[in-house]
Amino acid sequence: MNKAKILQGKHAVLFGAGGSFGSVVAREFAAEGAEVFLSGRSRSSVEDTATQITADGGAAQAAEIDAEDAAAVDAYIDGIATEVGSIDVVFNLIGPRLAEYGGGKSATQLSVDEFMAPLVRLVKSQFITSRAAARHMVEQRSGVILFVTGSPARPHTPGATAIGAAFGAIENLTRNLAQDISPRGVRVVCVRTAATPETRTIQELQASISAAMNIPQEQVFRTLADMTLLKVSPAIADMARVAAFAASDNARMMTGTVLNSSAGSAID
Repeated sequence: MNKAKILQGKHAVLFGAGGSFGSVVAREFAAEGAEVFLSGRSRSSVEDTATQITADGGAAQAAEIDAEDAAAVDAYIDGIATEVGSIDVVFNLIGPRLAEYGGGKSATQLSVDEFMAPLVRLVKSQFITSRAAARHMVEQRSGVILFVTGSPARPHTPGATAIGAAFGAIENLTRNLAQDISPRGVRVVCVRTAATPETRTIQELQASISAAMNIPQEQVFRTLADMTLLKVSPAIADMARVAAFAASDNARMMTGTVLNSSAGSAID
């Protein structure tokens, strides 16, 4: 017997879909039955994922959209809503590079620009895309806005001041946005993960720590895993499955909350 697809018939819009997180989430959502609309700063970054999804029998479209451009995002969301009739899920998966926010530096070593980088890029973009989606969702009185953060939202590691502040802001945005729009049927949920070895950012961090401490990179990965209660680092696919659940009607009573999928590296 075939397993029911929990996102069957949903229209899911994913920003930053060309990155390591975005491509995995896109494939998971499509596998669960959603029609996915994938965007990135360059069309080429998302076309491969869209092509793979359609080859596997799913429905996907690719577009070039700067998720930090409010006018472009509004027009993109409006166009999708006009084309297919509803915006059911929006998930923004963009993220700054490690060097941009001084990852690994203590707070006293950070420049103002490094501290502000994830706030300016990450938090601004999340507000732009969630606001664009919310305007349609409150009218249709349904929809799910998803955010993703990492374990630095709950301080546990030195050298994560800037990204931790941004993640904390996004988790607060989750709660405040839900206060505004959940009474009109729109859910807002954040998924918190931890250091995922597949991502470019964590690989850069691993290499930096390895060089600074003169230890093998494999030892750095083992240390990151040991920082979790489960003693294993989460994979992107783990976060993607949690996000698919959060986007589905199975989670219809969840809003204004953070789903802690950090393997116990950040304890609530």
